[in-house]
Amino acid sequence: MYKVLLVDDERIILEGISKIIEWEKLHTMLVGKATNGIEAYQLIVDLQPDIVISDIKMPGMNGMELVSKIKEEYPHIHFILLSGFAEFHYAQKGMEYGVKHYLLKPCNENQIIEAIQQTSSEIRMKEKKEHYLIQMKKKMETVQPFVKKQLLTELVTSKKSEKKVLAYYERIFHTKLEDKQICVVLFHLEGDFNYEHLFMLENVGNDIFESPILSSNIGEHILFIVDAKSGQDELQERMKQIRKNFSLVYEMDMTVAVSRIGSITLTRKLYQEALECLSHRFYLGEGSIITKKDIQQEQEIDSLDFGDLPLFLEIKSGNWAKAEGEMNEIFEQISAKRDPIHLTRTHIIQLFLSIIQVCCAKSLSDYMGKISFLLEAKSIQAMKEFLLYHTKEITFTYYDKHKSSQSHVIEQIKELINKELSNPALSLKWVATQVYMNADYLGKLFKQETGEKFSTYVTRMRVNKALEEIEKTDEIKIFTLAEMSGFGDNPQYFSQVFKKHTGYTPSEYKNAR
Repeated sequence: MYKVLLVDDERIILEGISKIIEWEKLHTMLVGKATNGIEAYQLIVDLQPDIVISDIKMPGMNGMELVSKIKEEYPHIHFILLSGFAEFHYAQKGMEYGVKHYLLKPCNENQIIEAIQQTSSEIRMKEKKEHYLIQMKKKMETVQPFVKKQLLTELVTSKKSEKKVLAYYERIFHTKLEDKQICVVLFHLEGDFNYEHLFMLENVGNDIFESPILSSNIGEHILFIVDAKSGQDELQERMKQIRKNFSLVYEMDMTVAVSRIGSITLTRKLYQEALECLSHRFYLGEGSIITKKDIQQEQEIDSLDFGDLPLFLEIKSGNWAKAEGEMNEIFEQISAKRDPIHLTRTHIIQLFLSIIQVCCAKSLSDYMGKISFLLEAKSIQAMKEFLLYHTKEITFTYYDKHKSSQSHVIEQIKELINKELSNPALSLKWVATQVYMNADYLGKLFKQETGEKFSTYVTRMRVNKALEEIEKTDEIKIFTLAEMSGFGDNPQYFSQVFKKHTGYTPSEYKNAR
């Protein structure tokens, strides 16, 4: 129901209107009556009516003065003005305040009812409009994140001009982005993961990055475009916090790739840079934060420009499975074009020349001598097989280089284990601190290189050491064996481990000799 206030200095009119109108039938409620403008103003402040029916000519404060004052303070209140014939010129003044309904005295019941109904209808229409706008705003707030995600995907993957995409974004979201310095950050979860993990990772990132400019999942990655005003050091700390918070809940590790800082108009280039960094996790190790600086040294050694093709990144990473996939895709595109044969041959030779630049300089002359095959090949399939064969050869050269480096590390770890077998503190974490490596990564690398878990290997070496000591002398005590084998002052546990590996307790083994 809408609340109504009556105002008139003539009590007969005031009481008459209040009694002849069946307020409830009009879905209204009479909340007060006043005999002048001053009294009416105070009642309006106290009661907050929706509709005020007021005479124009009153002592103290007339109807137009009341309208003027109320419209300034409470613009939502609607007025129906009563006026004598001589005062009807006030109507023009009232229109300035949005007053639409005037009743010329004397007025009858039907005229008043009609004016109230029209005013109520106007209020309802206004309420519906406001409700509609509120609902639309809520829907916009719901849809907005998805629109931003779509924009981010378009910004980094489409061929449209970044400036045009940003201009569209700025227009629809009423913001200014073009002058911002940004950084592109890619998160890649290691191991098995599902949509829930990606969803939670994006939410954790949004909280810690404190509302990044844009965020989205693209394929297997979560991508953030963050404002770089805080600098690289601050961003690094936030990335570490994201990894820590996420791993506390899901116990999953992730690799983070970070572009350099640059203008938001260079987003696509910075995204490609982050992808390049991410591709190097193959030999830099999973579960790390990789920046352009981390891979810069290798690029400076090669001092070659390999272009933007992902194929070249996969070759340098030693990842043949992905390099082969990229090569197949390139040949599909070449085949689909159906260019003249001489032009297709030229494209493939150019591709081969680009690929062989990835290998070491001393092999370039050998590969250059094989170009004659491409000049004489009778089919595109033969050319494809030629490139696949030599690309695989180059890729595995890189793989062996990375593998050799990893194998050397594991050999050093084994030497350290043998040296420290009697040390009860010997553990994966302890060894990791000695060689300045991440414990999780070291554990994965050890298992990958040896086929055996670190703890299993250490236990086996300790039991072998105990067997060697027993072979040397029968008189050695069990507790001495336990200490020499790294079990400290726990001979009982040593005996249990010994029996699990040999089928005998230490005493039984000594007696069986």
